[in-house]
Amino acid sequence: MLLRLGLLAAAVLPLPLLAQQPATAAVAEVYAPATGDVWVDKQLADINAYAARYPEAFVDELARYASARPGYVQALLQDHGWKPGDVYLACFWGKLNGSNCRTAVKARAQQPEASWKEVLAGLQPAPDNLRWRALRHAIVASFDHWDRPIALDPLLQRQLGDRAQREAAARKSTGE
Repeated sequence: MLLRLGLLAAAVLPLPLLAQQPATAAVAEVYAPATGDVWVDKQLADINAYAARYPEAFVDELARYASARPGYVQALLQDHGWKPGDVYLACFWGKLNGSNCRTAVKARAQQPEASWKEVLAGLQPAPDNLRWRALRHAIVASFDHWDRPIALDPLLQRQLGDRAQREAAARKSTGE
């Protein structure tokens, strides 16, 4: 049935419109960081799309807010074939643990077939609710810096509020 619908869509839609249709689930599943947090995984996939379009802004975000060296981030992306979502996770996780990108990158490199959940579980300090919360907040802040829409889950909505509330809190914290 799906095949027939696909052929029907191809027959009905002009080729340029067919090319603009959303990616299939199989294509969307290509990037699966498997952090153990569905919301984080979804945002990391979106970070891949953002970084593909705005690589300089992506690198700048990691340099400014995750204390990552721009050259290191670029090397991971260009020379080692890392996905931006993976680089983002490694650098922010390192920052949240008082370390840097290299610790998470080395752990990931030693376990290339493991999920991010497994890789992070092997790091010290072990992942806990506080670190996951901080990572989720960092992701929201990055999307705000990029002026990129983000859907917050109910817990984040209670913690951070809507975009206007987050912007007001940011202005207040900087004394504006």
